[in-house]
Amino acid sequence: MKICSTLLLFALLLSGCGRPASEAIRFGLSANPVTLDPRYATDAASTRVNRLLYARLVDFDDRFQPVPSLATWQRLDPLHYRFRLRPDRAVFHNGQVLTSRDVKATYASILDQATASPHRGSLKHIRRMDTPDDEQIDFFLDKPDPLFPGHLVVGIMPHALLTAGHPFSQQPVGSGPFRFLAWPQAERLRLSRRSDLQTFEFLRIRKPDVRVLKLLRGEIDMLQGDMPPELLTWLGHRSDVNVVRRDGTTFAYIGFNLKDPDTGKLIVRQAIAHAIDRKSIIHYVWADSARPAAAILTPDHWAGDPALKGVPYDVQRSKALLAQAGYDRQNPLRIVYKTSTNPVRVRIATIIQSQLAKVGIQVKIRTYDWGTFYADIKAGNFQMYSLAWVGIKLPDIFRYVFYSGSVPPQGANRGRFSNSQVDWLIETAEAQPSLAQQSYYYRKLQELIVKELPYIPMWYEDQVYVTRKSIHHYKLSRDGNYDGLLDVTREDSPGGV
Repeated sequence: MKICSTLLLFALLLSGCGRPASEAIRFGLSANPVTLDPRYATDAASTRVNRLLYARLVDFDDRFQPVPSLATWQRLDPLHYRFRLRPDRAVFHNGQVLTSRDVKATYASILDQATASPHRGSLKHIRRMDTPDDEQIDFFLDKPDPLFPGHLVVGIMPHALLTAGHPFSQQPVGSGPFRFLAWPQAERLRLSRRSDLQTFEFLRIRKPDVRVLKLLRGEIDMLQGDMPPELLTWLGHRSDVNVVRRDGTTFAYIGFNLKDPDTGKLIVRQAIAHAIDRKSIIHYVWADSARPAAAILTPDHWAGDPALKGVPYDVQRSKALLAQAGYDRQNPLRIVYKTSTNPVRVRIATIIQSQLAKVGIQVKIRTYDWGTFYADIKAGNFQMYSLAWVGIKLPDIFRYVFYSGSVPPQGANRGRFSNSQVDWLIETAEAQPSLAQQSYYYRKLQELIVKELPYIPMWYEDQVYVTRKSIHHYKLSRDGNYDGLLDVTREDSPGGV
C-alpha cells in the first residue's frame, strides 16, 4: 500500500532530524499564490494571502452576512449606498493615509474594461461613485441590489500607485495586517506581521507527503488543507503535532451535461443520485471529515435551508428508475465520468464507479491534468464530472451557476441547465428589498434544484490544519482563509524530532 510505504519512508528519514534555526514561522502550501494584486486574485492561495495584505470595505460574519470592515454603510435608497471609513483604520504600508479617493480608484480600476479584472461582473451595477470628503464614498447603482455591500470585498489599493502603474502583482502595497517583504522564488513568499514584525514564509511544497515530512523534520511549522485523509488520520495519532478540524464550506458535487441524450434526462440523474452512498464515502475515504450536503449553501447560511434533504441512498429505487427509463442488461446506461488526476478524486471516482455498477450503470473514468480537465468542463465537453465550490458566501452563486443565461463565458452554467421556474425564482429573489425576503425565495429555489438535479450535492469538506507543538493560537476559519495568522505564535523548545 502506498500509505504504508510513505510512512516507512518517514520513519527512516526522521531519525536524528532537528529543526533548522529560522526567524520565520513557515507555512507549507500546496500551490503558490498566482498574484498579489487583489483585482485579479481568484485562486484560493492568492485570495487568502491577499486578505492578509489588503484591507477591504466589507467582510462577513459566521452566517455570511455582510459586516463592516474598513467602513460602515447606510442604504439611503434602493440605488444609493453611503459608506464612511472607520476613523481607526490602518494606513497603507507606505505610510499614506487610506481615503475615499483610494476606494474609488480601486473600484474604478476594476470596472475599467481595459483592466480585465475577473471581479468586474459582480460590480457591474455601479453607475457612479462620489467622494465628497476623505471619509465618505457614495455608490450609485443602476439596479437595486440588497446584496451589494457583500460584493465590496476587494482589497483597497493606493490611488497614487494605481495611477503610476505600480506592479502590485509582485510588489503589493495595501493596508492589511501583513506587509510584503520579498518573493525571491515562486515557491517562497515572505511577509511581516505589522503588529509585532514577526516574519512568515509561505513555501510551496506540492506533494502532501513531502509537506508532512518537512513539518515533522521542523523545516516548516504548519500546513493547512490539501491532505489525504489517511495521512491526517496517521498524524492524529502522533504526539509531536497538533491536528485541528472544523466544519468547512467547500461544497463537493457531481455535475451533468443537460444536453446529453442520457444525462439530460431527469430520471437518469435521479437514478444515479439514488445509487451513490455518500455516507460511506465520507466515512471510509474522508475519515468522517466531511458532512453530507443538500445544496451549495450550508444550512446555517442566512439564505441556506436547514430543512432541505439530499437524495437518499436507495439501490432499489435507482434500479426501478433505470428500468422505467428503458435501461436493462441488454441496453445498459453507459456514462463517462471525468475528474482530475488528484489521487483522492480518482479514488472517489473509482468508488462511485463501483456503486453505480451495482445498479447496472457502466461507468468509464477519464482522468486529466487540472488544466485539461477544467477546460473541458468550461467548454461543456463532458457527460458527468465532479468538482467543488470553495469559499461561497453570497447566494448570487445561483445566478452564476444555474441561470439559463449564465452559460460560459457569461457564467458557470457548465451543464447548460435551463429551467424557466429556476430563472424566475433567481430573478424574484434578487428583486426583494431585504435579505429576509430574499432568503424565502432562495430556499424555494434550492428545493427546486434538488428536484431537478443539475448537480448531485455530495458533501461539505472540513477545514484541517496541522502544526508542530510549538505553534499556538491559530484559529481555523470555515472557508480556509489564513486570518488565524494574525494571532499565531511560536514557542521554540530545544531538541528536534
